[in-house]
Amino acid sequence: MQAILNKRVSKIALFYDLVFVYMISKTTEILHHLEHGLVSPTSFALFALIVIIFINSWMVQTVFTNRYGIGSWADITFYFIDMMILLYMSNSFDTNNLKEMKVLFISAGLLSLTLASHYLINYFQVKNNIDKSISRAFFLILIFRSITLIIGGILDNTPGFALAVIGIIFSWLMPSLTTKYTIKYPIIFPHLLERLNLLVIIIFGETIIGIADYFRPNTFSFYSIFIFLTVALLFFTYALQFDKLTNEDQDDVTGNVLIYLHYLIIFGISLITVSIKFIHESDANSWFAVLCLYCGIGLFYLGLFFSTRYNKLQFKLKKSTIFIFFTTTLIGTISCLIWSSFEVITILTFIIVAINISWLVHTTIPHIKKGILF
Repeated sequence: MQAILNKRVSKIALFYDLVFVYMISKTTEILHHLEHGLVSPTSFALFALIVIIFINSWMVQTVFTNRYGIGSWADITFYFIDMMILLYMSNSFDTNNLKEMKVLFISAGLLSLTLASHYLINYFQVKNNIDKSISRAFFLILIFRSITLIIGGILDNTPGFALAVIGIIFSWLMPSLTTKYTIKYPIIFPHLLERLNLLVIIIFGETIIGIADYFRPNTFSFYSIFIFLTVALLFFTYALQFDKLTNEDQDDVTGNVLIYLHYLIIFGISLITVSIKFIHESDANSWFAVLCLYCGIGLFYLGLFFSTRYNKLQFKLKKSTIFIFFTTTLIGTISCLIWSSFEVITILTFIIVAINISWLVHTTIPHIKKGILF
């Protein structure tokens, strides 16, 4: 069991997060390019792949800091090296021509190599066998990803692309197989939760930038208010779940579920961000824009449902809550497909999101100290 029950988020970690503000902006651009009113399946797949590369690197660094970070000069040096590589990676792919992935794969391989090196150094520094097992496991995962990405980038052909993708997917999933080691050295849950909350705030920041076009003097309208309120209520839903309903006093947890469910939330918010623009663009297929919007909302809610395992006992989500969220989202999807005008989509989506958060507040606020929400 850990001697430290909590750990403050360091200023260097917050500085590190600034890179991801730029990364999210660059990566989301992939989904802004329409072909015949749609985003191609290839663009969606590459968007998912690139997000996994970036966010998984963030997760690995965060988990390392959670367990072993002490703010040493070595830790700071690795942060700075990783930031420079991440900045380069963010500019290593052309959102208009996604066939050129060579530079991205090689730079991502170098990033994995620095993360692996950090774990290798840690392996020789720690004395406990459990710590050595964890360090060795993550070193092997990261060195595997580094090798597959670098070789895939150098080959720069279809087999090389396939090898790089295999390396990304397997290394993304393999940390879930380290439970037999990591459960013996649980993560510091409040620290991990705070780091993930900050990452989601960054993702929502991109959404705010996305809806800013609706608040120009020549575009502002009654519907702009509904769009803002929809985003605000989605954020309020996330904040209520993870700030008030979640039990931060978690013992003997690896944090894997918390990490993986946040991928659903991140992908959901990203889809919402791009679809909010699509619903007003004449070039976008209206059905596609609606499906993109409600798939994003659905993924967002699904991530929240999975997080209920971490809730305080009195806040465990009931089947009625899940039923209402599912039913309203389904009704919203079907209705917007039938009446797929910008006005209907905007107002109806706001109503759906408002109903869901109202129900969640209704079922939880009685248990929360009066007058104090956040």
